[in-house]
Formats: sequence, structure tokens, C-alpha cells
Amino acid sequence: MLAYIHIPYCDSKCHYCSFNSYVDKFDTRADYMKALHRQLVFELERFEANENSIETLFIGGGTPSTVSPELYAPIFELLRPYLKNDAEITTEANPNSATEFWLSGMKALGVNRISFGVQSFDKKKLTELNRAHTPQQAKEAILNAHVLAFEHLSLDLIYNYRGDTKTLLENDIKQAFELPIDHISAYELTIEDGTKFSSTPEVRQEDENLAFFVADEIIKRGFPAYEISNFGKYQSRHNKGYWELENYIGAGAGAVGFLKDTRFYPQTGIEAYINDPLKITEEHLSSDELLTERLFLGLRSNVGIEKSILTADMSTKAKLLADEKKLTESRTHYFNKNYFLSDELALFILN
Repeated sequence: MLAYIHIPYCDSKCHYCSFNSYVDKFDTRADYMKALHRQLVFELERFEANENSIETLFIGGGTPSTVSPELYAPIFELLRPYLKNDAEITTEANPNSATEFWLSGMKALGVNRISFGVQSFDKKKLTELNRAHTPQQAKEAILNAHVLAFEHLSLDLIYNYRGDTKTLLENDIKQAFELPIDHISAYELTIEDGTKFSSTPEVRQEDENLAFFVADEIIKRGFPAYEISNFGKYQSRHNKGYWELENYIGAGAGAVGFLKDTRFYPQTGIEAYINDPLKITEEHLSSDELLTERLFLGLRSNVGIEKSILTADMSTKAKLLADEKKLTESRTHYFNKNYFLSDELALFILN
């Protein structure tokens, strides 16, 4: 199984961010981490966790680097017996708050992978996205993590923001590859309701050529794509676990958990979550809904789709796509090599 912990604190709210995060509730951090501990105790029992049963742990946000390592320590003490010896333990971090002290503290707790929210090395673009760091801070944070010998380092980039050009994006990618990373996540800017950018949707460019350009530039530098937005010499086991619909604990305000055919949603408000971290809404998924998810997730990643889960009609359509060279196949699976067509291919098979 997997485990996800949500940290809903941020130094600043990025103009594109729709995640459950807050910039004005830092005084609640200690109580929040205690509530997280309480929910995790409950979830470990619900998921019937035993020794070495958690394959990956991912701390996301928000900004996990706004919480001190000492506040994480009780959670790691709780989870340690359940973590596999070779567990992938990832935390997200922002360059401005991922200090050497914070990084070394998280390393001591057992974190072995850092995903840095860089987004761009262009100072003007970072300002317009309302990022709290500079290009130099991003480079220094990643280099510091490398010196501390974290096993895997990743960074995020965003493209198709207004003013993005091939020259700007190529420069972002070039600077990324000058750093000691083994993974890149490249996300196309999306405009979500409730974000700062929702009042100015024109800041998003509609340029599909840039999507192909970014992917090609990353791939040709030696990071193969293993999902529509993820590239690397190292492929995140946690990411792949989601796409394979493995069971995962979701702890924290706004997190999501999944067990067999049920999703679990803790409360999103920080104060409400602190008051009752065990007030969790359940959503049951039908077999058709689970099959649909497997198709969409499998075709947008190198997980693929198992032939055995397809109905006769779906199998006929998938075989047609394979005959037309739009899918490849093995004895047991179909695979999609053009992730940008994944939704269209999934809809064709389903309908």
C-alpha cells in the first residue's frame, strides 16, 4: 500500500493553485500534526497495515517545507515499523523554505526523495505566478539536497503560461538538466475555479505545440516519459502506485484515501480537521467506475491496461487501435506511446 500526508500550509498562494492550502494559519501547525498522527493511527488499523506493508510515503501540500522536522518526528516514529526497508519516502519542498537545516532534518527522519516546486528559472515568470523563490534559490536548494546525499531529486516545471516561448522553455529545461536531478514533472498550466487566475483565464496559452516541444526536449536529454507529465531516469514508485489503483492512506485536511472500492475524504478546513480528524466521508465506486479509471490512468502512463479486465466490446476496440498502430500490445497488456492522445483513446474504447 501507499501513504500520502497532506500539509496545507504555504508561504504564498500561487495564482494557479487550487490545492487545499493556507497562508495565514501557521499558528495551528503543532495541533495539525497531532491531528495527523491521530488519523494515521486510525488509518493503519482500517487498512490492516502490518510490518513492512507501506511501500511508499509521500508528503505533499501545500508546502511541506513550512513545517519543521521536529513536528514530523512523531509521525515518522509511528510509521517506521510499517515502512518497507526500501520504501520510497518523498517530500515536496519549495526552494525558499527548504533550508539546509530543514533538508538535513528530513534526511535524518528517513526521507530519500525530494520533489522541488521550481516551475521556472525565469525570474519574471516566477513573479507573475506568485512563486516565493528566485531562480538562484531553486538551484541552491537542489544542490544542497544533493550534497546531503538524498537518493532521488525531482523538480516541477510549468508551461503554456502567457508569454511562454520555445526559447524560454528550452532555457528552463537546459537549466534543470544542469542540476543533479533524476526526474522532472512538467505540467501544462490549467485554470481552476477559485484561483487567482480564474479571473484572468487569458494567462493560459492554447499552444499544443509547446506541449510536444517540452516533452521532446526532456526526452531527448535522457529522461523518458512514463506518464503524460512525468519524465525521469528514475520513475516514482508512488506515482505509479496511484496509476495502478493500489490502496493508499490519505491523511490530512483535503487528502484522499483509497481502499479496494472506496475513497475516503477527511475534512478540508484546518480547524475542523484538528477538532475531528476522524470525520471522514466515504465514496463507494462501482465496478464500471473502477474500470473507467483503470483505462484512463493506464493509457496516460506506461502502466498500460490489462487485457483481462476489458469487456468483449472493449477488447475489439483496443485490438483495432493496436492494428492501427495507435496502441502497442504484449501478451497481457495494451500500451499507449502517445500520452497526449490518452483521453481520446480511452473514450474510444469505453464508448
